[in-house]
Amino acid sequence: MFHIDEIYNSQNDRIWAVNRLAADTNGGIRQKRKFPQKLLVWLAEILPVALKFGHDTFGVDWTFQQDGAKPQIHAKSQEWCEKHFPCFIDKDHWPPSSPDLNPLDYCIWDELAHQVNWDAVTSKTTLIYEVKRAVRKVSLDVVFESCSSWTNRLYRLSQVKGNYLRQ
Repeated sequence: MFHIDEIYNSQNDRIWAVNRLAADTNGGIRQKRKFPQKLLVWLAEILPVALKFGHDTFGVDWTFQQDGAKPQIHAKSQEWCEKHFPCFIDKDHWPPSSPDLNPLDYCIWDELAHQVNWDAVTSKTTLIYEVKRAVRKVSLDVVFESCSSWTNRLYRLSQVKGNYLRQ
């Protein structure tokens, strides 16, 4: 999702220099981050927005779910969610790659795609504009209905022993 970190492999990165000072001047010393940039963005910018939206929209009776992306399964992320969300499904209890249990996958992305005027999309800028416009047009009833059907979908998924649901 966020490609800020470059790949650095100390085994393959060499600097030729006459001494240590020259090596350091030419980039020989690299400070390693304690946590990946993706995790920091997730913790500092995304989760607080999700928390505020959840409280504003649902009050205190709601569950936060996430998929298996690395920033989401990191221990720091799991700790943050446990501490702040009224309820959340941790990485050990959420099935990976489960579009049948994710309202975004089984309903909202489709609704969003129908709202986009694809004829107007001619560049990255117009795509961003169209997606933002389409998001405002997605009915809150669609969002609430997709979320309220989650428990029923969970039951149906258990009936088919975890296989994909047919619509």
